[in-house]
Amino acid sequence: MALRLSPLVIQTHRSLFFSRPTGSPTFPVSRQLLPSNNSILRCRNSSWMPPNVKRGEAREKHNTEEPIFDEQILQRELEKAVHNEDYTRAAKLRDDLRVLHEDGVASVLSANARFYDAFRSGDLAAMQSIWSRGDHVYVVHPGAGRISGHELVVDSWEIVCCADREFPITIDLNNVEARVSGGLGYVTCLEVVKAGGGRWGKQVATNVFERVDGRWSMCAHHASHVEE
Repeated sequence: MALRLSPLVIQTHRSLFFSRPTGSPTFPVSRQLLPSNNSILRCRNSSWMPPNVKRGEAREKHNTEEPIFDEQILQRELEKAVHNEDYTRAAKLRDDLRVLHEDGVASVLSANARFYDAFRSGDLAAMQSIWSRGDHVYVVHPGAGRISGHELVVDSWEIVCCADREFPITIDLNNVEARVSGGLGYVTCLEVVKAGGGRWGKQVATNVFERVDGRWSMCAHHASHVEE
């Protein structure tokens, strides 16, 4: 199916015109980490053991458990361990949650970087590989409506990458924040884009990623102009 974008959309991507350069941008990244639990940390090295359970038996039980990679299951198990006053297990589960969450955030930020690398260079093949397959994916380009479905989304990026613009273009990211919950993650940021003629434009962007077969792929991109 051929996709046609309105002249407004093409013009939006050809010319970004709201602000002028304000110096080299920074790249602050805020990671939403799980809240700490001081009571669990204080008990991490405690010698307390549940009644009628020997230390070796408890250690063997904990070490033979299958690893858990689902954040919601880990959270429920943590709450259960705290309720049962099993603070040794609770401390381990809390550490597992932090590692899982931080690894997820880093992976989502890496996928986000791949997206903008493809955008900057106008690399359509790289852009296509970043997106999930399926009818659920969508993109909202600045000044345009929602475009749904993998095929139409890729077609829209073909129009953007083939627009009357010299690639690579400059895209700086400010105010980057990432959050991960289970198999979904999102990144919000401010895109500062320098197009032809030295003109700058700013868009607020939300990028949503889903984990499929262990790989984070984009399933939604929504960018809106910011007027100054």
